[in-house]
Formats: sequence, C-alpha cells, structure tokens
Amino acid sequence: MKIFRIIIPAALILAAGLGLAQMTSWHQWTFLPSDQMDEIIGEISGETAYHHIIGLAAFARDRKPEEFAGMFGEAQYVLDRLKEYGLADAAIVRFPGGQTWDGVKGELWEVSPGREKIASYQDLRTMLVPGSAPADVTAELLWVGDGRPNDFEGLDVAGKIVVTSGSASSVHSQACGQKGALGVVSFASQRPLFDPLQIPWGSIGGRRGGQAAETKFAFSISPREGYLLRNRLQRGEKISVRAVVESSQAKYELQDIVASIPGTDPHAEEVILTAHLFEGYTKFGANDNASGCAAILETGRTLRKLIDEGRIPPPKRTIRFLWAPEFSGTIPYVNANLEQMGRTLCNINLDMVGVQLTRSLAFFCFMRSSYGNPHYVNDVVENYFRYVGESTRDYVTNGMGGGASRRIVAPTGSEEPLYYYVGTDFGASDHAVFNDWGVGVPGLVLNTWPDQWYHTSGDRPEKIDPTQMKRAAIITAASAYTIASADDRMAGQIAAEIVSNASFRIGHQLARGLDLIKSSSTESFPAAVKKGRAFIEAAAVNERATLESVDQLVSEPAKFEPYLDGLKASVTSQEQGALRTFDENVQWTARILGLDAGSAKPTEIEARAAKIIPKPVLDKIRAEGYGGYQAMIQEALKTAGKALPNLRRVPTDEVQLLCDGRNSALMIKKMLDTQNRGETTLEDVLAYLEILKKAGLVDYK
Repeated sequence: MKIFRIIIPAALILAAGLGLAQMTSWHQWTFLPSDQMDEIIGEISGETAYHHIIGLAAFARDRKPEEFAGMFGEAQYVLDRLKEYGLADAAIVRFPGGQTWDGVKGELWEVSPGREKIASYQDLRTMLVPGSAPADVTAELLWVGDGRPNDFEGLDVAGKIVVTSGSASSVHSQACGQKGALGVVSFASQRPLFDPLQIPWGSIGGRRGGQAAETKFAFSISPREGYLLRNRLQRGEKISVRAVVESSQAKYELQDIVASIPGTDPHAEEVILTAHLFEGYTKFGANDNASGCAAILETGRTLRKLIDEGRIPPPKRTIRFLWAPEFSGTIPYVNANLEQMGRTLCNINLDMVGVQLTRSLAFFCFMRSSYGNPHYVNDVVENYFRYVGESTRDYVTNGMGGGASRRIVAPTGSEEPLYYYVGTDFGASDHAVFNDWGVGVPGLVLNTWPDQWYHTSGDRPEKIDPTQMKRAAIITAASAYTIASADDRMAGQIAAEIVSNASFRIGHQLARGLDLIKSSSTESFPAAVKKGRAFIEAAAVNERATLESVDQLVSEPAKFEPYLDGLKASVTSQEQGALRTFDENVQWTARILGLDAGSAKPTEIEARAAKIIPKPVLDKIRAEGYGGYQAMIQEALKTAGKALPNLRRVPTDEVQLLCDGRNSALMIKKMLDTQNRGETTLEDVLAYLEILKKAGLVDYK
C-alpha cells in the first residue's frame, strides 16, 4: 500500500504533463501580470527593430580604412541609439585584435571570345572570396567539376583559372596550392534549387582569410550564372578571362558595446543579454546577426522607456546588454569582468531571430542550457515562447474561432502563426562562452532555423519579418524582466512551473525508453533496459537541480528550502511513476521474448563508477575565466599514458560541467547519453575524470 500511495499520484501528474500536447487553447499564462505584459507587448516595435537591421546591414558594404582605424559603423550605430534611448552608461569597450583580410577591388572579365563582366567585388562583396591575394592575370578557364581529387585526373590546370561547382576553399587548396592553377571561380551553393541566386560567404588561405605564400584568388558566382558558364565550357568553348584583385591586411581591434538597466539593489545579481555584432569584418547579414542585435536593442529601449514613464516598476536586479564580435569579443569581455560574472544569474543570447518563418521553412527555436548548467531561465523563456506561440494562432476548438486569442503583429509584418520549437543544448554562439566551465553562467540561445539564406549574399533585410522581430523582442524583454524583478512569490511560481514542465520532459524520456524496448532484440534487450531507465533517472536529476537554482531569487533561501523540498519530492514521484511504467513494459516484453527481465544488473565497472563522485575545484577552474583551465588539462593529458580517453567520443565540456560534487561517474554517463544521439562509454568517462583529477580540477568525494 505504501508503494501505491506514491505511484498513483505520480501517474496522475505524469498524465497531466503528457496532456500538454492538447492545449487549452483559450488559456495562456505568463509569470508577469497582464497589465505589465500589455505594456511590453504594446511598446515593443517590430518596425523599429526592422529599421535597426537596415541601419546595421542594409547591404554588404566595403569597410573603409577609417573604420579599422577608428570605430566600426555597426558599433557606432548601436552606441548612438543606446544614448538616444537613455541608457546612460552605454559605452564602447576595446580589446586587442589582430589582422584581417580587407578587399579593395576584384573584377573578373571575359576577354575572349566575348567581352563581359563575370564578377565584381564592387557589385557584390561575396563575389570576391575573402583571403584572395592581389593579382592581375589573363588566363583560360577550365572546368573541373566538383573539384574532387578524381576530377583533376588527366587535367593540366597549371596557369589556368578553374571553374567548379565545389567549394572555393577546398578547390583552391588543390588546384592552386598543389597543381599550379592561378585562381578559382566557384558557384557552390548549399541550396541551389531553393535560391539559385545566392552566393555563399567563404574564405581561402585560412579561416580568417589570411594569405599564405600559395594563396591565389577565388571568385564566387551564383548557381544560375555558374551553370551557364559550365555549359559553355562543357561544349568545348574556349573562354579567356582577366582577373584583377587588390586586397590588403587591415589591423583591427575588438569593439564591444555595453549598457545596462540598473537594478534598484546595487548589490543584487544581474541578467545579461547578448548578440554578436560582427562575424568577421567582411560579412554582413540581416538575420545573422543584425536581427539579434536589433532585438536586444529594442528590448533595451522598451524597458528603459517603460520604467522611466512608470508603466512598469524598476527591477531589483540589473539587466545588462552586450554587443560583441562573435566569440572573439565576448571571451575577453567575460574574462575582464570575472567578478561581474560571479553575480550574473544567466545569459539569454539572440543569434538569428528575425527571418520570416514560413518563407524560410523555419521554426523560432530556443535551445535550453545543458544538464551541466541546470537553471530556471529555461522555464522562464519557455513560458513566454508558449504564451506568444499559442496566443497568436487560431484553433479548431469547440466554442472557439475568429482568430488568435492575443494578436501580436507588427503593422507591416506577417500575420502568420509563431511556429516554435524548444530543443536541447546547442553551442556555436556566444552563450557557449557563458556556459564554459571557467565562467559558470547558464546560457541559452534564441534562433530561427533553418535559415535558407544563412551565410550567403541572400541574407538581406527583405527576408526579415517585423512581426517575428516584435515577437522575439517581447519574449526577450519579458524573460529578462521576469528574472530581474522576481520577488519571493514569483520565485515560488517559477519553481512550481518547473515541476509542471518536468512532467512533460520526464514523460518524453519515458517514451524514448519505451521505444528502445520496442526496438530491442534478444541480444540488445538488457542494454536497452539500462539505457531506458537511465533516460528517466537523468532527466529527473536535472529537474531537481533546476529547482534548486531558483533559490537565487528569494530573499531568505533557508525559508524557501522546505517549499523546494516538497517540489523536488513531486519530481521524484514523477520519476517513480515513469520508472514504474517502464518496468511494467519491460516485464511484459520479457515475458513475450522469453527473457529474464532482471538480467540487466550492474556490471563491476558500473558499481565502481557509482561510487566515484567528482567535486569541482572551483578556485582553479574559474581563476582565469573562459578556457583558463585548459592548460592544466593539456598538461595532464601529456602524462596520461595508457589511461588516455578517446576524446573524440567524449563530450568533454559537458563532463566538466556535470562534475558538481553530487553526480556520480555513472550518473554523468547517463546524463551524457540522455542528451546526445551517440553513446559515451563508461570507460571513457572514467578515463577523462582521471585526467581532470590529475589536473587538479576535480577531487573525488
């Protein structure tokens, strides 16, 4: 009877979580009261955000020497707007940079049999591939197909300019670097059927377009024009061209723009919003990432105005804003402000948030922080995604009809639904800097994906939807303000919603486990049982850790603990209910297959790993900020001997974060496998933990 007193309520809770798929379409809720939401929704302007995108990236322009010598146009634009909007502490922060390729001129002309311009840097910046070295040559064009090694067999490319459907970088490496070609003309495209006019951004001669001795030049043209040129060459037509390229190496400094909306408590923690303002200095993109920059700029304008006019109360905690070169500018900022990072609660990063969703066949995505950085910011942001997403669509429901329950549309924007998606952790943008072991600030990213014009000449303002920009800024502003202004009552609401969402997330892991059992053979059955249970157990560990993070928001954490303990017990009940369902299915399947359902017992290594609990040595890990601990790891790897793990198979960043003094080595493996498609062996986990221990970065409890 004692068992059933636990299991029955858990099953009911789990069923309620799974029922989220059937939305009560007339009821959407937010943490903020309706009057504050009305102010935020009404004030935020998708049109203003769209205008910022035009101001930042109306087109890919030639960056002049005075920008490299002084202040970049994008940085100046953001700084000017912030001062105009009353963010009084807005400033530029400068860090040492380096050198980057700077295009001056690039033209490719057919000179025989006709006279026609094929490509021009002045016409379109993507046409001259960054890294191209100065040249003035006349040569014959030669078709080399996709530019794979076998495509060059029997061809003498020396002294010629090769034409290819392969990438400019790889073909340049072979044709120019190894075979004596003078240059490359590429019409490579990831999406030639979707948009035959787009030209990709790329580089030759190194990741940043640096020029090595063998670097020649490359031009990119659109697939439409490329096919026509290819056809002429395949017909045997002899085409000669003249290529003229002027380029140089420009010195640059890293320019970050910072501002804040100060909280009423100068000693309170902070929330930081980020968007990368540059991605190299030749590439310009409306969605990537003028859209993210514009969205947090509009967030800052809106919150500053609402607070100044008394339309919403000033928050207790500071909301900080950072516009920086992607990674290269964020890393030095974080490392120069480690004390500030120590009181920063979380990071919300916006990277490509404005493309019109239906036009790009996209979703508005938010990718949660990983199990290694569990945090309530995920559930706060999900609350506003759900509110905006479910309120702005129509439903076929009894008693419903006549449009969305809350119309959130920009005057010149689309009136389409918000197609949204909540996913697992994904790096590759500036939130990864904050999530780093040496920084320890949980971060997540908002993103529209797929973007059919990603990293191409087609990433222009006409692809942007002012309605999508308005919605992205609303979600960002409401999320940041909720955390910055949260009191004890709000903290209790956030914690309770985590439990509500946990029922769905644990239920999802139950479904994954059941699918493993369904798909297992007689031989794989024991492993499937272990893995399916691990999915549920790992998810529940993460939910309880997420709940514990909420005590950052309360005035007296000790008094909050009994409430949190009760909520964690609810999560445990959900876990037990899911495990009971899983085990019942295992028993039934084992009976059908004639197997021993209890055969998946712990192995010797699993029993040993369950007793190893790595505890982080935080003073060493965070002494130098982002990546500062890596030197110690590399030194430990040198002396690892036969115990060296296969680092290609180990998500090392996540292993580091999961070393929290409570997760065992066995649980770390379970949490890795729950989050990733591939499986990490327990042997590799243990070997890597030994490396961290040898480096002095973890101890074993």
